[in-house]
Amino acid sequence: MDPVIVEQLGRAHPLAAHLNDFLTDLANAGASAHTRRAYRGDLIAFAAHHGEEIGELTATPIRAYLAELADLAPASRKRKRAAIASFCKWAVRHDLLAANPMGRIDTVKVPKNLPRPAAAADVAKVLAVICSRRPRKDLPLDRLRDRVLFETAYVCGARASEVCGLHVEDLDLRLDDEHVRICGKGGSVRTVLLDDRGYVSLLKLYLTRAGYAAGPLFRASINGAAGPLSYDAAHHRWQTYCTIARVEIDIHQLRHAHATELINAGVSIEAVRRRLGHASTETTQLYTLLDDKVADTEIRAARRRRDQATR
Repeated sequence: MDPVIVEQLGRAHPLAAHLNDFLTDLANAGASAHTRRAYRGDLIAFAAHHGEEIGELTATPIRAYLAELADLAPASRKRKRAAIASFCKWAVRHDLLAANPMGRIDTVKVPKNLPRPAAAADVAKVLAVICSRRPRKDLPLDRLRDRVLFETAYVCGARASEVCGLHVEDLDLRLDDEHVRICGKGGSVRTVLLDDRGYVSLLKLYLTRAGYAAGPLFRASINGAAGPLSYDAAHHRWQTYCTIARVEIDIHQLRHAHATELINAGVSIEAVRRRLGHASTETTQLYTLLDDKVADTEIRAARRRRDQATR
């Protein structure tokens, strides 16, 4: 049995074995370790609240549990509800529950927060701190790696975790058809055109200096045969470069910056959605709202300048 379940609930808990079986089925279905950890934590918290047999899992205890979470952010409450819903659906499928009680539980509405893209000038400042696009021959490989890694996230609009997981085999650098294959959330795969010539040249230089013909594209600095650089390590290094550049940019804002630049350039919503790997156009459309908000701000600022000039 999962040691975390045993430690926090104990083997004798009425739901312990069922939670373990549920997590095992998730793993067999290909769910990521991150997803399984999130489900495990949320379901253990619920099981600690509901100590009855699985057959007693009705809408009443679920509703009572969710009511205790009222002070949490809507996104957190929605995630916890989703974990319980997934578990209940699994229990019905395995004849452990006669009916799914989640149909009687209201959904949690999460306000749509506008993304916060980084300014292109600020991104350029941080990248320049790492190295230039024409780096010195004596530049350490890990420094060149960092520049290519973060610029890949920027020019592809990719998540940092997606970039850290890239392999050399995901690249196709044939002239005039340069592209990269990116594995996204939920096992989705998308192809992104590499249409920035300066970036492509830097990428080829990195591959030449590193001597990588296969395997992880961005490797840990321990040795040349090391595994892929972890997201945590990449995040830490990005924050270090931002501190040196005296710029505050979260690593995820690189993706937002790219999306906003595409929208501002008139690229269609559907094209941006495919490039970023969004499952729904609703998510992509948030960038158009951001564009409108920026435009409104600029209009108001222009009006203030005009009014001040006429006083």
